[in-house]
Amino acid sequence: MSEWIIHLIDQTGYLGVGFLMFLETVFPPIPSEVIMPVAGLAAARGKMDIFGVVASGTLGAMLGNYFWYLVARVIGIERFKPWIEKYGRWLTFDWAEIERAEKLFGRQGWAIVFFGRMLPTLRSLISIPAGLLHMRLSTFVIWSTIGTTGWTAAVSSFASSP
Repeated sequence: MSEWIIHLIDQTGYLGVGFLMFLETVFPPIPSEVIMPVAGLAAARGKMDIFGVVASGTLGAMLGNYFWYLVARVIGIERFKPWIEKYGRWLTFDWAEIERAEKLFGRQGWAIVFFGRMLPTLRSLISIPAGLLHMRLSTFVIWSTIGTTGWTAAVSSFASSP
């Protein structure tokens, strides 16, 4: 997979970085931990600019983040209630915990989204509870963008620093 990522970024530049980060967000097995360092290395070699790399990676990831937010928002938490009441014990939670999570998201959702964007597995998944729990779109976009920018800058800088 790494060779395909390297080739795509080499051939398509910023568009490839954005496309790969979109795919990484929608289909998590494609790792940003490979995409962004490869793009950062291209920037270090002068083929791209590091600010363009971070911007294109952030934009691609944000399109994926927004996709999952919208899917979850359309589904809504109420559709999960019967399933959670029936199978939640197998996942070790119940509807009362969902209600507590909803209150927590209402008060501190910005922090959950912001910090969640910087944690490897949670990064791709945090859009789902934000959408299910109807987090305000503006809050979601602002804090997702800040967190995603931080992540893409940090991961791409590993390869671009001397």
